[in-house]
Amino acid sequence: MSTAELAERMDATQQNVSELERNEMRETIKLDTLRRAAAALDCELVYALVPRTTLEDSVRERALTKARALLGPVAHHSRLEDQSLGVDDTDAQIHELAARLIDKRGLWSEV
Repeated sequence: MSTAELAERMDATQQNVSELERNEMRETIKLDTLRRAAAALDCELVYALVPRTTLEDSVRERALTKARALLGPVAHHSRLEDQSLGVDDTDAQIHELAARLIDKRGLWSEV
């Protein structure tokens, strides 16, 4: 479809349609403009956020990240006092804390 034809369908000028195309390429197009273009093309605009991983994986990874951040200073202090745990024990503590954090509020807040 030409810009002239789309402009006619959108009740806009060719210049407006050209600007719409430039904004789309620059990723600065507005949703209301996309909605108008979709309607002119007899299409439905679908706006979606698609997760990169499963919800379970996202929550588990966030809980592990937060547990590491919370236990990091403790592990550092323990090393300074020559009371540090082994790698396996530390890892077990991190996973235990992460499991508890999953069901708590504030999982997504910064430490």
